[in-house]
Amino acid sequence: MDFLPHTQEALDEYLSLADPELERSLMTMGDSAARIIPECVGLSLTLYDEDLTFTLVASSLPLAEIDAMQYLDGGPCVQAVHDNAHRVEAVEELLDEDRWALFAQASAAAGVASSLSLPVVERGRVVGGINLYASSADAFMGHHNDLASALGASASGAVTNADLAFETRLRAERAPQQLRDQQALEVGIGILAAREELDVEAARARLVLAAARAGISVVQAALVIINIHRT
Repeated sequence: MDFLPHTQEALDEYLSLADPELERSLMTMGDSAARIIPECVGLSLTLYDEDLTFTLVASSLPLAEIDAMQYLDGGPCVQAVHDNAHRVEAVEELLDEDRWALFAQASAAAGVASSLSLPVVERGRVVGGINLYASSADAFMGHHNDLASALGASASGAVTNADLAFETRLRAERAPQQLRDQQALEVGIGILAAREELDVEAARARLVLAAARAGISVVQAALVIINIHRT
């Protein structure tokens, strides 16, 4: 499996210095998943605190078809693992309903016949999620524990077929812009702190308040400060 272009961009331009081991770790996860599940066609890692998703896909996966069917008929919530790491959703029952029939069939036709969502838990708190995608309906059956062990996740609270539409891939496409916004925010706060002789947290609070009063996002406010500083 290879990185999606947006994931590669995020890794190359924004995370290579901040977390140089992340790219290698993701590739290792992809290799491990493919070794255990030969039918695996995709893997996404979501970090909840950072609100970032990184995705690897097999070259055989027809991504254009997934794009076409992505929101045709809605889909189950992929946040099930995040909401409750120890509750298994009865997703199969949802997919049996007429409401989800077209959605499930379209997703399967696009190359994803099953998915498995595993929570990443640290000190009793869910800090991330790993979503795996396979080209056969029973690919993950009996492999939850092996996958959780190999990928550093928890088999408790595993959710099957919650993301047949491969929604995490769309989240991964947002990662570069999210990282650009975060970088702009930190630069703007730094400029404000230096100019007003404030500590970083006080500068952050002042920027948040100013943005709220102006009716703009805090990132927009940071960009204003950066542009003023450059002129």
